[in-house]
Amino acid sequence: METLDIDQSAATQTGSILIVDDEPSVLSALRRLLRQCRYEIHTAESGSAGLKILEEHPIDVVISDMRMPNMSGAEFLASVRSRWPDTARLLLTGYADIASVVSAINEGGVYHYLHKPWDDQDLLLTVKRAIEQQTLRREAARLGELTRAQNEQLKQFNATLEAQVKARTEELGQTVMFLEKAEDDLKRNFTAMLKVCANMIELRCGVLGGQASRIADLARQLALEAGLSEYEAQETYFAGLLLGVGKLALPDAIVQKTVDKFTPTEARSYYQHPLHAQMTLMPVANLQAAGVLIRHQYERYDGRGTPNSLGGPEIPMGARILAIVRDFEGLRSGALLGRVVPDAQITSVLRSQAGMRYDPALVDNFLKVLKARQASGLDHVCIDTARLKSGMKLADDLRTARGVLLMTSGSVLEAHHIAQIRRFEEKEGERFSVYVCDAEP
Repeated sequence: METLDIDQSAATQTGSILIVDDEPSVLSALRRLLRQCRYEIHTAESGSAGLKILEEHPIDVVISDMRMPNMSGAEFLASVRSRWPDTARLLLTGYADIASVVSAINEGGVYHYLHKPWDDQDLLLTVKRAIEQQTLRREAARLGELTRAQNEQLKQFNATLEAQVKARTEELGQTVMFLEKAEDDLKRNFTAMLKVCANMIELRCGVLGGQASRIADLARQLALEAGLSEYEAQETYFAGLLLGVGKLALPDAIVQKTVDKFTPTEARSYYQHPLHAQMTLMPVANLQAAGVLIRHQYERYDGRGTPNSLGGPEIPMGARILAIVRDFEGLRSGALLGRVVPDAQITSVLRSQAGMRYDPALVDNFLKVLKARQASGLDHVCIDTARLKSGMKLADDLRTARGVLLMTSGSVLEAHHIAQIRRFEEKEGERFSVYVCDAEP
């Protein structure tokens, strides 16, 4: 008669074992032996009973006798292998039939086989190893599943992270663009403010409107031609715009005269204006370097200038540049001698004074700059204010006939600018010369 028995006497089970044998005494002996190891033990007296237990309970190890009625151990283990391939299978054989053992191994995928009568320690060790192998297999499966789940989570996290990084990168890009635009606007506004200051100086001193801008532009070109950096050229440009800021401290009697008509006392007073300029610009950190260049604009290359009698390379490069451009513009506009000097004569003056007043190498570079400017021609046209349109870009400073600066070169016209220009034009009672880029004449 078949019997089913489950021993659950142990408080803690470390594995489940199914023993299948048609001899009750064998079942009892094995159950007694394995009980000390705290396994969950199931027993069955036939292969069919064993299969039923496997259907109802998770089993780690099956120990089956080889010779049993109706279903041999080989057949039973082959069925177990087919339906529960992860269950470890042990064969217990009581006779030396090598063919039956080989069949059980081949068909049932036997993990190990033992002879009757068995050695207790050998059997316990074999079962322990089989249980450990099952435990390791389950742990490997658990870890594999955990790894797959974590990989999937990591994949999803990476996808989310990539999207977040992309969004953050775009946000940072927009921020950088905004900051760059703000910086450009700040630089343009700073330069525009310097041009306004230069215009106020010109109005005070009664010189031709735009002279400071022309000096500044030429000084920057000469600085680049002479090999100065963009930053140094910009400092020279600022100094050119504010070259006469110290003249605001001079009395009208002096600023309204040309230098060839100064008395000795007036000349001494006049040549103090670069020092006044440096002191005026001292509080503005961005203009302190320009102040130094303005201070030394009257130094001579031969060392006979003012205020420190510096000579040759001792004079800051920017100051040497300003001396050439300042005198060129002063002679050309008539501001220096009270009469306009032709370009050919100015060139002769510059060459004759090279090595005395001016740096010879810079004079050569300056003449190259002038030649290049003459060869390039105009890249803009003058347009009537009635034809102005939004989006047009000024190619030159916009001034009234009296020299008042209205807008700086590079400004992009908008509707309110155009309306304001027309109102100013009507108020002044004269047409303005508006130079714009890329416009049909």
